Amino acid sequence: MWIGIWLAFLGAPLSDIFSGAHTPGVDVLGGLGLAAFVAVYLGLIFRHTARTLDARTVYAALVFMFTLSLLLSATLDSPWLVLFVYTSVAAGAALPAPFARPAILVAVAAMVVTGLWTDEGRDFVTSLVIPALLGGFAMSGVRQLVRTTVELREARATVAQLAANEERLRLARDLHDLLGHSLSLITLKSELAGRMLPERPERAAEQVADIERVSRQALTDVREAVSGYRRPTLPGELAGARTTLAVAGITADVPTGLPPGLPDGGLGEKCEAALAWSLREAVTNVVRHSAARRCVVCLTPRQTLEGPVLELTVEDDGVGTAGTGTAAFGNGLTGLTERLGEVGGTLEAGSTRGGFALTVRAPLAPAPDGPFR
Repeated sequence: MWIGIWLAFLGAPLSDIFSGAHTPGVDVLGGLGLAAFVAVYLGLIFRHTARTLDARTVYAALVFMFTLSLLLSATLDSPWLVLFVYTSVAAGAALPAPFARPAILVAVAAMVVTGLWTDEGRDFVTSLVIPALLGGFAMSGVRQLVRTTVELREARATVAQLAANEERLRLARDLHDLLGHSLSLITLKSELAGRMLPERPERAAEQVADIERVSRQALTDVREAVSGYRRPTLPGELAGARTTLAVAGITADVPTGLPPGLPDGGLGEKCEAALAWSLREAVTNVVRHSAARRCVVCLTPRQTLEGPVLELTVEDDGVGTAGTGTAAFGNGLTGLTERLGEVGGTLEAGSTRGGFALTVRAPLAPAPDGPFR
């Protein structure tokens, strides 16, 4: 609509073509020149305002419009001076602000010089100077507004994509932690039930009942995780760790609850969830990969330079791993590192002389001025 407003000025050259003041050949050439001018003008405005064209194309189109404006207004009557208004508007719409301003002034100056050749032209120049200047500079502002709107839409789409990726990553971490632990426990109990079935069917039935319970709990956990409501607790995971290690035939040294002497702030909800996930992943890895005979879990409050933290250590006497630090991280530990990073915690993992150790630290209380760092 904004571009269409300026098409009203075409009435002057069209009236001159149909006025009979020129020969038919001149009218045809003038009409063809006007049609070519308008086609280039509209193509440049519509194509370039929302999507940048090649710089050579833009400059070639503006030079063509300027030359045609100068030629038609100099050889025909003064009403053709209005073409300079379109050239000014096109320069404002297609050129960056530092280049648009001088281009607009050049177009207006050429219009003034051409119009001063005749007495009639002076009247047209007087009435066209303001529209040419206003149209050019206004279109430059409209161009910037359109570009900003396009960039905002692209930025909004990018933010939406990043949010979707972050949510997929959260679900991947939750499902890995939930299903990895539960399925490992189900596998162990199934194997145990299979060994007991011929000679001790009653004990096998108990294991099958446990499998059903764990399966139902896993299904509930998955539903809650997908809904984003699940908040695992550290005492609950400690109890689960004792059960899982015992079923796997691993001697477990696991505390029965949180250590005494925690500060008043205690563990934040997110920090406790990060520690609980860490304990679950560590115990699952011990059962799956370590071939360990003994596993020790420790919870120790510590004072660091950044503030009080709760340190979780899970150490086994198994086969360990080939690397240390991030080189030893799989999908589970990588997900835990991301979780802990969100709450200001840290994770260290690697082989020891007697097996493998995982050490996780999470802040006991958030900093008064914002997230714990």
